[in-house]
Amino acid sequence: MLVTGGAGFIGTNFVRYTLEHHPNYRITVVDKLTYAGNKKNLEGLDIEFIQGDICDSALMDELVGNAECVVHFAAESHNDNSLCDPSPFVQTNIVGTFQLLEAVRRHGVRFHHISTDEVFGDLALDDPARFTEDTPYRPSSPYSATKAGSDHLVRAWIRSFGIPATLSQCSNNYGPWQHIEKFIPRQITNILCGLTPKLYGTGEQVRDWIHVDDHSAAVHAILDRGRLGESYIIGADNDHVNNRRVISLICELMGLGPDAFELVADRPGHDQRYAMDSTKIRRELGWEPRYTDRDTGMRAGLEATIAWYREHEDFWRPEKESVESAYAKRGQ
Repeated sequence: MLVTGGAGFIGTNFVRYTLEHHPNYRITVVDKLTYAGNKKNLEGLDIEFIQGDICDSALMDELVGNAECVVHFAAESHNDNSLCDPSPFVQTNIVGTFQLLEAVRRHGVRFHHISTDEVFGDLALDDPARFTEDTPYRPSSPYSATKAGSDHLVRAWIRSFGIPATLSQCSNNYGPWQHIEKFIPRQITNILCGLTPKLYGTGEQVRDWIHVDDHSAAVHAILDRGRLGESYIIGADNDHVNNRRVISLICELMGLGPDAFELVADRPGHDQRYAMDSTKIRRELGWEPRYTDRDTGMRAGLEATIAWYREHEDFWRPEKESVESAYAKRGQ
């Protein structure tokens, strides 16, 4: 198995999950090691690591040619960064995916493309609808637009060239190894540093949060039992939980009052609500999320995530000051 972007947050967790639950795979990871990728995430693991760019056609041809399947996580993924400079998003998310698809076409290798719920745009807060595999694309940012573009490329290569591929669109992930610029680890590490947690705008935005291990399990269900050419929505039915409730729960679990946070400037063009209808993958492939409960669907997962960040200060502490400085410059 070739895993692109395997030193990033979701890729790292997928590699670790695969080694634990599917030890029959021999894994090669290719990662450019931008700020969001960290080779230390993979230390001590029995894998082959290649530092490289998925836009490098010769390298992709070599690596794909030596693989039996490719799981494609590599992407520029931070919305705020895409608003500041869209160009890396176009290169990695569109050009990089193109290079992988061409290598897959030459070698006939099984390909799974990791996408995002953000390609569908957003829903109104009072809209009861959920995204399905048939929802039209309506991306809001350079990030989500380039991910939508990569999805379209994959589907075109499936139809035009018959490559053996599947896609999945997943809701927002949380869990260990996530960069502290992201919403949940930022709040956890703020509290661990004695800083006040920060909430964009009014915090009414809704994300269907899913623990990263549940995402990894879903991808393996698709690899093992998914129908080629199909796309699968992955979600944890947490679309009733807004960001204000998430930050309040983090505060409570870390010994603070539920309102021990401050409001900061909202993100430009901030999507309001994501909601995922994962009926297809549950019905066809028998997948179910493990980290779920009657409260928010997140308590058990957040408890495990908080414990991980407490125990792994060496992962996040060196970057904490610079991350908060960058947010401060934007009034966030």
